[in-house]
Amino acid sequence: ELAIMTATPQPTLYNAMENLQGRLGHLTPEEEATLRDFKVILTEARLYDPATHSDHLLLRFLRARKFQIPLAFKMWQECQTWREEFGTNTIITDFDFPEYPIVKKFYPRFYHKTDKIGRPVYIDQIGLLDVKQLFAVTTDEKMLREHIYEYEKLVEYRLPACSLKEERNLEQSCVIMDLKGVSLSQFTSVYGLIRQVSAYAQNYYPEMLGKMPLLDEVTVNKINILGTNYTEKLLESIDPQNLPAFLGGQCECEGGCETSDIGPWNDGSVPGYPKPEFHRLETLYSLGDLKYDRHVKKANGSQ
Repeated sequence: ELAIMTATPQPTLYNAMENLQGRLGHLTPEEEATLRDFKVILTEARLYDPATHSDHLLLRFLRARKFQIPLAFKMWQECQTWREEFGTNTIITDFDFPEYPIVKKFYPRFYHKTDKIGRPVYIDQIGLLDVKQLFAVTTDEKMLREHIYEYEKLVEYRLPACSLKEERNLEQSCVIMDLKGVSLSQFTSVYGLIRQVSAYAQNYYPEMLGKMPLLDEVTVNKINILGTNYTEKLLESIDPQNLPAFLGGQCECEGGCETSDIGPWNDGSVPGYPKPEFHRLETLYSLGDLKYDRHVKKANGSQ
């Protein structure tokens, strides 16, 4: 089975595939006034920097709390505190993850091209998760940080590139979770990590579409559970040339779609991209690196 986490797909106009309520260009007069008031309150609390805090970002927090300023303020304040304490603001430049290629091997998760309205497609093959091998080379804490690293890369790198290509703001991804082959023991082994990542996604990255189980009611409404005959439904949201062949599409990237990381952020279609600073881990710890071979031998118990 596959769970495709996106708005209910319709293959025609992009606004039929997105809920644009509460977004710039689609605000009611009351919502516009609430946004102005929210900025004033955040400014007075010294929690607002117009250079880095866009209206799109503020509106995500307002929508998450149904435009109730006290609740949105609390959510925003807690998020800013967490970002400082967790080190989120610098994680793109200072997160070290030597086990990066091994983790990708034992738990395949990757971005691959875009859907029909230009959003990056994220594929999580949790059914291929090898729990024993994964936690022989890393820890829950480092996996949590790696998830936050990927969230920040999505927000600061992938989505801006996709937005430039589409010439409009994009702030969500199309997520495919491949549940084929998932066992209860697999899920139980990573339950704590999944629960924590899910909580972080909902609390600190609101309105970007949750990626994990244990989702709130709003996010659950964005999920379609597909059975074994899933290709037709996937192709309603994703063009065949953008969908990997193993999911019923036509794409067969050289070296495998799961390692290509191809999309507007690095395919040469957007001026100014790719940006080397966002490919630091891939550059430092490539699949061909000798560190990778040593980690694999250690995971397999060999000398």
